[in-house]
Amino acid sequence: MTAPPNDLSRRDFIRNTTSATLVGVAGTAAAMRPGEPKPGGKSRVVLVRHADAVDQGGKANAEVIQQMTDEGVMALVGEKDVQAAWKRLIKPTDVVGIKSNVWGRLPTPAELEQALKRRVCEAGVDASNVAIDDRGIRRNKVFKRATALINARPMRTHHWSGLGGCIKNYIMFEALPFTFHGRFCSPLGGIWKRPDIQGKTRLNVLVLLTPLFHGVGPHHYDPKHTWPYKGMLFSQDPVAADAIGREIIKAHRKEFFGEERPFKPPTRHIDAAEKEHGIGVADLTKIELIKLGWADGVLV
Repeated sequence: MTAPPNDLSRRDFIRNTTSATLVGVAGTAAAMRPGEPKPGGKSRVVLVRHADAVDQGGKANAEVIQQMTDEGVMALVGEKDVQAAWKRLIKPTDVVGIKSNVWGRLPTPAELEQALKRRVCEAGVDASNVAIDDRGIRRNKVFKRATALINARPMRTHHWSGLGGCIKNYIMFEALPFTFHGRFCSPLGGIWKRPDIQGKTRLNVLVLLTPLFHGVGPHHYDPKHTWPYKGMLFSQDPVAADAIGREIIKAHRKEFFGEERPFKPPTRHIDAAEKEHGIGVADLTKIELIKLGWADGVLV
């Protein structure tokens, strides 16, 4: 598919590696441990899309979601075998908290939660040492002793932060989440530096199956402001994942409204996560983007 003219600048900034070149990528990634800086200091983000990821009503296809998850994780760590890929991320001795999101209108799909848990258990972790939770994580016994975290949530416009994504999903680790709403949620990146969180996140999955690209007010949701993008982003860098997600949402907003529509409020927390907190990169020139699967309407 030929990119529209307004997307050319984004393509100049982001390295696009297709499935045909993944053999070369795998050779480099296999020599690195998860979490280590990538060559040239770039953070890797893998975009996986599938035309059958959701049906016409937005219901996720469990088999396809598992396939997309497997492809994303293998490409992220540079392995050709799914079990080998997960063993790069998770050890049998790990205690794993899968941080989900239960917002009623656009929650983390149960199909994705189970796809992640399945592979974690297949990597050797006992099911009793795996938990999926959102608002109860501060009381959850598994999360309290977690040695590894997986972060998975949909991206949507947000009344306080402009966009809610991977960075913001950890706000429920805080006893007083509202105290992070100042300066357009710029303090959010600091949560990732808490002693009980820092260095534990093995995988971020930013869900873009039917993202919400426009909203007004704290709990606004209108199906006409969602669209079947049918994609998911995989990264070990939550900031890079959110930065790519922002570009996708931004591009669709321009298509839908026929003009550039700045996010209100601005998505300042994504840039602050790099510049103030140093937990990842939002600079598109420092992101390596691998794109797999369905290419129609990819937008980046």
